[in-house]
Amino acid sequence: MKNIKITITAVMALFLFQSCSEDKMDEINADKNNPTNIPSRLIITDVMSASAFTITGSDYSFYAGIYAELNAGKHNQMFNAQIRKGEPTAESTYNNPWNASYRQLKTLQTIIAKCSEGGSEVGNYQTLGVAQILYAYNLAILTDLFGDVPYSEASKPSEFLQPKVDKQEDIYNSVFALLKDAIVNLDKTTPYKLGNQDIIYASNSAKWKKAANGLLARYTMRLSLRKADYAAVISYVDASFSNVSEEFKLVHPNVPNPYALFKRDRDGLGVAKSFYDILKANGNADIRNQEFFTKIDGSVATFDNSLVFPVEGQTIYSNSALMNDKNPIYLMSYHELLFLKAEAQARLGLATAQATMNSAIKAAYTKAQEKTFTTQQADTYIASIGTLTGNALLKKIMVEKYISFYENEGIEAFNDIRRLKAMGNGDLIPMVNPQTEKFPNRFGYGQSDVSANLKVKEAFGDGSYVYTEKVWWAGGTR
Repeated sequence: MKNIKITITAVMALFLFQSCSEDKMDEINADKNNPTNIPSRLIITDVMSASAFTITGSDYSFYAGIYAELNAGKHNQMFNAQIRKGEPTAESTYNNPWNASYRQLKTLQTIIAKCSEGGSEVGNYQTLGVAQILYAYNLAILTDLFGDVPYSEASKPSEFLQPKVDKQEDIYNSVFALLKDAIVNLDKTTPYKLGNQDIIYASNSAKWKKAANGLLARYTMRLSLRKADYAAVISYVDASFSNVSEEFKLVHPNVPNPYALFKRDRDGLGVAKSFYDILKANGNADIRNQEFFTKIDGSVATFDNSLVFPVEGQTIYSNSALMNDKNPIYLMSYHELLFLKAEAQARLGLATAQATMNSAIKAAYTKAQEKTFTTQQADTYIASIGTLTGNALLKKIMVEKYISFYENEGIEAFNDIRRLKAMGNGDLIPMVNPQTEKFPNRFGYGQSDVSANLKVKEAFGDGSYVYTEKVWWAGGTR
């Protein structure tokens, strides 16, 4: 009996030793540089940076700006997009930003779950609200450019290896719900604060709420063909930015402006003739047509200079004079917000529309960038416009909004052109080289999903659908 007790004691001691040893080894082997549980405030900073640089400011905007004729492609893939040679219909064209979009959504989903009921940071309402705004923003860009996309099942990779393609209408319902929920959450009291991890608004919940309302104004206007609600647009605008200091943008010393970086690394974008012609038509009172561009040899382009524009076979181009690493990356600008209000007022026949347009022009004129202009220069140009009414006023609002998007806001310029065409207002923004039969109505799905997801592959086909199929909010079925 004594021997049995000794044996049992020894065995138990062995198990305890093994257990302690395994725990200690797990602790020793843990990779301190790759923790498994990271506070959400440390994750969301990278999402803010990537949302601005990769999603808003890089490939999506470069290509959209070419199709909207804010810019022209000079060589390689940008020139192919310019002349519609392969790039708009190739599954590889947008693959990198397509994957980046889904990475942001996945990370934001993790943050939202962590800060929601049942999560390890339940009660972290500020981070939850901010994550919901960023999620809605990234999701809206994805569906605006691609139309119907994998969404509801794409967030559950362990359950759905080949997620279905969701309808854009359903996705837009989610966008609105996320933004409205975010506003509610940002109003709640919470001990959690993002602090300096918030590189956009420095942990200011009131400004994040204004950004959410601004996005609600943008997306409500986007759906004007399907369900016009211009009064709601005005209401959302009034609850949003009250001045330029509140606009939704990223300015950070470690995040260069993507256009400036692309210019330095590849020099793939030049000046589109139609954009130059629009500015030239404004006359000498508009100082921008003398200051926005430089010739290829570096000399400043003046009003009377004839610039050389890209056509197939030519290699000499004019360039933007605005590019600088320190330029803001606009997720939503104050000038865009005011132009949304001006358009809504004009469509409702309100007498205040031109005054709002003038304020929008001044905000665009004086925005922070490499070339800056004064309020006096803006006032000189505004005075030259004269009094406008009806369709002439609406056209001026849209043309000035289009000019204000040069050059960092190509996505919204592309969205506006498609929306206006669908509404029967395609003439409001003149285009020189729309190549009507080959105007991209959307971007084509990324190669990674075309090759791996049969549902996406079937929807993609040979890629030619980008010319024939409009997105839902522009009157299409997908």
